[in-house]
Amino acid sequence: MKRIFPIGTTPEQLTVAVTRMVQGLDTTKAWSVEIQPWKPPRTHQQNAFLFGVVYPSLIEGAGELLAGWELQDIHEYFLGEWAGTETITGFGRERIRPLKRSSKLTRQEFSDYLEFISQRCADMGIVIPTPEGMPCLA
Repeated sequence: MKRIFPIGTTPEQLTVAVTRMVQGLDTTKAWSVEIQPWKPPRTHQQNAFLFGVVYPSLIEGAGELLAGWELQDIHEYFLGEWAGTETITGFGRERIRPLKRSSKLTRQEFSDYLEFISQRCADMGIVIPTPEGMPCLA
């Protein structure tokens, strides 16, 4: 169960709401309760723009430099370039993975990520179409 409380909700109101939420929980199970600041997640439109416009434009613009690369390959690469990577080992092999996943980014972080990719592409002479008239991407 998840609930987002609006700005201005008092501690007393939170106490009442949380108490109501947990009153009926099954006492034969262990429960975890976490309270953290809420930030709006990235939008579906942002994600659709990334995979439907940005990455295909990048692959097309790079030509032979990215021969054989798929959208997911580009995604993993740029997430790592933007947020950093870590090396993990499993089954006797090492693998590099990004420190952040795009599904966990806020709208602003996702916009920053899109801007990072656009700038990197511009540095390589690859033009990424801009989402004119699409305020949902910001």
